[in-house]
Amino acid sequence: MNIQFREVDPFDLWIWIAFETIPSEQEKQYLEEVFNSWFFLGKLGGFNAENLQVQDAGYELSYLEYDPDLSPTHLMALMHNMGHFEYEGCWARCWFDLGTSDALALDVLINALSQFSQDYVHIEQLQIGGELEDWPTHGSESRPAYSTYE
Repeated sequence: MNIQFREVDPFDLWIWIAFETIPSEQEKQYLEEVFNSWFFLGKLGGFNAENLQVQDAGYELSYLEYDPDLSPTHLMALMHNMGHFEYEGCWARCWFDLGTSDALALDVLINALSQFSQDYVHIEQLQIGGELEDWPTHGSESRPAYSTYE
C-alpha cells in the first residue's frame, strides 16, 4: 500500500483510497466499518497523545499503577465530524474534521488499513489530505452541509 500525505488541514481533511479493482458492496462495507470504528474511538477521545501511560511505561506492564485522574488534567482530544463515503471507479474518499485529536490517530488508521489491505481488500494507495485533479471536493455531499469549509 502506497501512502502519501498531501495538504493536511485536520479540520477539513479528505482521505482517499485507491483499490486494485472496483470494490464490491461487501468490500465497501468492510472499509467503512474500519473508518467508522476509527472515528468512534476518536469521538471518544481515544487518540490523546498526552495520556499514553501504558505506552510510556515501556515493556514491563505487570502491576502498572495507572492513574485514571491524570487524564482530566490534559486537554481533550476529540474528533468532531465524519462525512459519508463516496466512490468513483477504483477510488473512495471521505471527509473528516479531526478536531483536537492528535496525529496519533492517523498512525493508528494507517496501521489498521495496512493490515486490512493484507488480509481483506488490497489497497493500492492511501492519500491523506489534498485532492484528486479529476474528482474535485467542492460541492461534495460527503462534507456536512453545515460545514464552513467551502
